[in-house]
Order: sequence, then structure tokens, then C-alpha cells
Amino acid sequence: MTPFTFNAARSIVFGEGRAREIGRLAKGLLGPRVLIVTDPGIVSAHLVDPVHASLVETGIEADIFAEVVADPPESVVLEAVARAEAFGVTGIVGLGGGSSLDVAKLVALMLGGGEALAEIYGVDKAIGPRLPLVLVPTTAGTGSEVTPVAVVTTSATEKKGVSSSLLLPDLALLDPQLTYKLPHAVTAATGIDAMVHAIEAYSCINPNNNFISRLFAREALRLLGDSIRSVVREGSHPEARANMLKGSMLAGAAFANSPVGAVHALAYPLGSHFKLPHGVTNALVLPHVMRFNLPAAEAAYAEIGPCAFPFVGDMPASRRAGAFIDALAHLTGELGVPTRLSEVGVGEGDLDLLAQDAMKQTRLLVNNPRPVTLADARAIYAAAL
Repeated sequence: MTPFTFNAARSIVFGEGRAREIGRLAKGLLGPRVLIVTDPGIVSAHLVDPVHASLVETGIEADIFAEVVADPPESVVLEAVARAEAFGVTGIVGLGGGSSLDVAKLVALMLGGGEALAEIYGVDKAIGPRLPLVLVPTTAGTGSEVTPVAVVTTSATEKKGVSSSLLLPDLALLDPQLTYKLPHAVTAATGIDAMVHAIEAYSCINPNNNFISRLFAREALRLLGDSIRSVVREGSHPEARANMLKGSMLAGAAFANSPVGAVHALAYPLGSHFKLPHGVTNALVLPHVMRFNLPAAEAAYAEIGPCAFPFVGDMPASRRAGAFIDALAHLTGELGVPTRLSEVGVGEGDLDLLAQDAMKQTRLLVNNPRPVTLADARAIYAAAL
């Protein structure tokens, strides 16, 4: 019997239009004064309107902080904390993609426990407590609404993460209608991102890789693989949008407990240096990291390949892992996501720096099925060039 721990959000509410019920669902949780943490795009798309209106209708005073940007720097987190403090908040609502949800998590934690941001980087450094927290995703990709991690940009080329079960929300509210207006490119990239979460969670060698995470990862891949083409072709496809949101959540819960590895470790430097969306950077290195991992992860890849691509299950067992990798690479190109580093401005002269930065992601690399050296990292980038 292998011991494990599985942490999850206290409550998950799913359904069409449920964002309009947030006031009723969270009235007894959030208290009388709430800060909604979001970004300008969410405001301009009017996705914040039903959330704000629902809170106000139930007697909750709600202010909106809409200054979150992609890969949020520390300054944005501190601005949000100051705004929340000045408003005298009793609870936090995060609304948006992974960046908004990550900032919301940190605001709730820093205000609740009075800890400085610099003191809580790393794993289980936060003491808490935190303010009541509700997270409402508007993308199907990061799974941040059910993960205990928040990532912040700390310099021009470096990111740091806060990892603590305190960051798991009291309520994750999933409303597929909030994802209908996502542009095709964002839908595709975030969908691939969610698939990466499931793949790495299933195949990682972390001691906490457990049967619940693996179960969630398999179902996530089934939902995502079955629906991602439909949502890219038809953005308002209700069933496919619902499946993507559920799949993203399951993949998030999987890697929240059975962590990701070298795909993310090599993706982060690409995002930092070339300002690329996280889903795109994951997609760029995914098949190349998986091919590198084959000697150690062939059995795991062969097991989950048919979940995303049923035709893989019809192949001889010896071919399934390779066919899974090839199918993922083909899917990325089919969805219009860049497939080569050269397409996004990366050149041969960048590979040494990228590899050096990837090796700094020790908390991720330790989970990878196969050890990665500096030379290995450079060779993977070169294969993706």
C-alpha cells in the first residue's frame, strides 16, 4: 500500500449560467465586501457583469480590480492587495484565466495571513490563514480553479511559484457559458495545456502519483480529446465547451496532487524570454519531451493514449505510445497552434540560454519520468526548432 495525499477544492459547482448565481452560492462564505480580481478583456467582454450583479443583488458590496495581465508581475499582485485592503474586503473572487485566478489566490492568502509575497515562494512556505476565496474560470486550460499553485513573474525572465494547499478555493464555480467567446487561438492553446497537465500528472514519478490523480487524468483526456476540435471549429458548441471545462478541471486536480515535469520546465523559459502564452509553449515542446521520455514512460503513454485518441487503442501495444505522441503533434498543427520554435522567433543562438533556464526548474524536473541534463534540455529544444 503506497501512501498518498489528495487535496481538492472544498466545493465545485458546475452548470450553464451558474455564474449568475454566485451571490446566492457564496453569500454566507464571502462576507459583506468582496474584491473581484480579473483582467481588462473580461471587463470588455462583459463577463464580469453577471458576477458583479449577482453579488450586489444579494447585498454584497463588490469592487472590481481589472488590472491583471498575462504572466502577472509582483507589482500587479501588490496593487491588488492594496486595493483589497483599502476596500476592507472580507472575501475574494477570481474571475478569468489562470493569471487572474493566481492573483486572486495570492491576494486572499496575503491579506488573510499578513505574509509578504517574498516569504511564501516555494512549497508549503505559507502559514495562512487566507480570506474566503471563490474562483471562476473563463478558459478551459490552466485548471487553476482547483490547484494549490500561483505563479508570478519576478523579473524580466524569471517566474516563481507559491505552492500551498491554502490556495485551494472554498468554491470553484464552472460555467461553460463564460468560455463561449474565447478566440479560436486561445481555445486551442489552453486546451492543449490542459491535455499536458493530464499527461504529465499520469506519467510523473512523484511519490504522490496516486490512483485518484490517474483516474482524473484519464477522464480529462477523454473529455478533452473528444471535444477540442469541436470547440475550435464552433466556439459556442455547448456540449463540447462543457466537456472542455470539465476536462480542464479534472486535469488541474490531477496535477495539483501528482505534479507536472519537464514539459512545463522547458515551457517556462520560452514564456519568459519570448512572451508566449503558456499553452503555446507547452505545445511547442510536448512531443519532443515525450519522445525523450519514451524509454521511461512508454507504458504510461500507451495506457493513456487511447483515452485522448481511441484509434490508438486499436494498435499493437508496442506502437501505442509512439502513436499517441504523433497524434498529439498532429493535433497541435491541425488546431493552428505553432509547432516549431522557429515559428515564434526562437533561433539556434537562443538554445543554450533556454536550456540553462530550464535546469533551474528543479521542483518540476524532479517529477519527470526520465532525468534531464543540461545537454538533454538543449537537445529537446533543438529537436523542436
